[in-house]
Parts: sequence; C-alpha cells; structure tokens
Amino acid sequence: MRGGDKLLETIEGEALLRRQAVAATATGCAVAVTLPPGPSARRACLGDVPVAIVDVPDHKEGMSASLRRAAGLLVDGQALAVLLPDVPGIGAGELIEVLQRFRSFDGDRVVRGGTVLDARPGTPLFLPHRVARRFLDLAGDDGGRQALAGEAVEFVRFPDDRAVRDLDTPEDWAAWRAETGIAE
Repeated sequence: MRGGDKLLETIEGEALLRRQAVAATATGCAVAVTLPPGPSARRACLGDVPVAIVDVPDHKEGMSASLRRAAGLLVDGQALAVLLPDVPGIGAGELIEVLQRFRSFDGDRVVRGGTVLDARPGTPLFLPHRVARRFLDLAGDDGGRQALAGEAVEFVRFPDDRAVRDLDTPEDWAAWRAETGIAE
C-alpha cells in the first residue's frame, strides 16, 4: 500500500480488520486474529471486539506463520476457519453460509468460498481438524495449499468476485469503492 496499511483502510468509518473480525464473531464461533507481537494500530482497532489476539513472532515468514499459530490453538476435533481480512466482500452473511455448508458435511470436508465467474477458489475456508493440523508443518507464503492436497473441496460459489477480490493497492481500493459505492 506504499506505506499505508490495507487492513486499516476504512469502510464506512470502520477499519477493515475490525470489520472483518466483527463479521467473524457473528458466526458464534471463537475467533482468533493473528498479528505481529507488540503494540500496533491493528491491535488498537480491534479494541473491544471479542477476539483472541495471537502473537506471530515469525510473521516475516509470511502467511504460513499465521496459519501455523492458528492451527496450534486447536484442541482435539476442533475445526479451523480462515478468513483473509483483505477481502472486504466477505461479511457475516457469507461466513455463515459457508459455515452452514461445512456443518452439512459434519465438519468432515473442506469447504470454501469461491466465484461462479471463473471458478477461482477464495475465502473463507473451513477445514476439518485433520486438515487444519497439517498447517503446523507449513513453510513459506503459499497460504497452505499443500495442506489441502488430496482433499475433496466443496465450494460455496458467490455470484460475483466477493470471495476472491483482495485489495492490496490504493488503486484496488479506489476501483472497489467506485464499483460498490461504499464510502471510507
């Protein structure tokens, strides 16, 4: 973001990270947010949102470090959901829809958001315990793709790009705001 923090960009006056954390809590599931250790604007924006903040001291290794920490929180049988916070098209409704599909398989199949536009897989991602535990061995920044190898994946396909459109640059944000009409 050329010096800015995409997770602190605001949508209708609320930081994106906070907005996504609030949406995740609407599922009724326990929510953890992985962050680099120490005081930060990201921590501050979460304020009173009822989430567990998990320090990721090895955050410079990329997304795999966060996924390893999240998987390390699981107790026997617990599933794991992954919501990439820079995808503002996913809100509480979409999370609940994907969670309901996950539960329809008794929590035994990988279920994720996607798009009907071009069949790309997206976020959120709900993982059975046996798959989530594979995240403990992740390295690099591939988002855990190797942990999904050999798994049947069920998709909840949304009619647009909401599950796959991440906003990484000021231009991405400007285009998204222009298309959605959603203000800062």
